[in-house]
Amino acid sequence: MHICDIFQRHSTTFSFEFFPPKSDEAWGRLFERIADFESLGPSFVSVTYGAGGSTRERTHELVVKLKQQTALDPVPHLTCVLQTSADMQRILERYAEAGVSTIMALHGDAPRDVSNYNRHDDEFVYAIDLVRHIKQFGEHGGHQDRRGFGIGVAGFPEGHPETPNCLTHMDHLKAKVDAGADYICSQMFFDNNMFFDWRERCELAGIRVPILAGIMPIQSIASLKRMADLAAGTRFPAALLRSLQRAQDDAEAVERVGIHWATEQCRAILDTGVNGIHFYTLNRSDATKQIFMTLGAKDSATLRSI
Repeated sequence: MHICDIFQRHSTTFSFEFFPPKSDEAWGRLFERIADFESLGPSFVSVTYGAGGSTRERTHELVVKLKQQTALDPVPHLTCVLQTSADMQRILERYAEAGVSTIMALHGDAPRDVSNYNRHDDEFVYAIDLVRHIKQFGEHGGHQDRRGFGIGVAGFPEGHPETPNCLTHMDHLKAKVDAGADYICSQMFFDNNMFFDWRERCELAGIRVPILAGIMPIQSIASLKRMADLAAGTRFPAALLRSLQRAQDDAEAVERVGIHWATEQCRAILDTGVNGIHFYTLNRSDATKQIFMTLGAKDSATLRSI
C-alpha cells in the first residue's frame, strides 16, 4: 500500500525496522519471529541497506519474501553510496515489478571496505538527489501507481554530524520534503524533549509531512555502545545511564531497563500526539511485544484506539 494511503487510513502508524540476515541460520530465526511481528499489526515494516549496498541483494530478497509470504507491507531502504543512475533504475524497476509501493531514501554510511572513499565522486551525493531520482522514475511511468513510489527520508532530532549548523540542517530537511518526500522517520533518540523540540522546529520551517518517532529499546550494554558509535551525537540522559549502571552486571536487568525506558518514551510521545512510532527492532520481537503489552495493547489497532 502506498504510504500516503497508510497515513490516511491510520491516525497513528506503528512500524518496525528489520535488517537482512547474513546467514541461513539467521534467516530462519528472523522468520520464526515474523509471526510475532505480524500479530502486532504494523502499518508497514522497513528493511535496511548496508553501507555501499553491501546487502543489496539480501535486502531485495527479504523485501520480496515479506511481500509474497507475509501480511507485512515492506519499505526497502536505498542509499546514495556507490550507486549509478543505471544501478538505481534496475533497483527501482525490480521493486516496482514486485509491487513495492514505498522507498526510504537515505544518504547512507560510507563503506568500510573502500579506501579513499569520497562521497562527491558518487553520482548521488546527497539524499535529496536520490529523492529527486525516485520521484522522476514515477513521473515517467516507472511505477503502476500514478503517484509513483511513496518516499521516506531520515530526520535527526539531535542534529547531523556532517551538518553541525542546525539551521542549515533544517534547510536540508525541508529541501528533501519539497523535492518529493512523503514522510520523515527520525533517527533513534532517548530524550523525548529533543524530539518534541525538533518536531516543533520542523513545523516552524514549514514542513507539513508526517513525522515518525524512531525508538530503539536498549537490550545490552554492548548494543548501547554500538548505538553511540553509529548515531554520533545521540544524547543518553543521565537517568538512563544511571539505571543501566546499576544493572550492568545483570544482562536481563539491563534489558528490562532498556524496555522500560523505551515504553515510557512511547507513552509520553503518544500522549502528546504523534504521526507514528517506528521501532528499530534489531530483528528481535520480544522487546517490541513487551512495549505493546505494557502499554495495554495487544496490537497496533488497540494501541491506536487508547
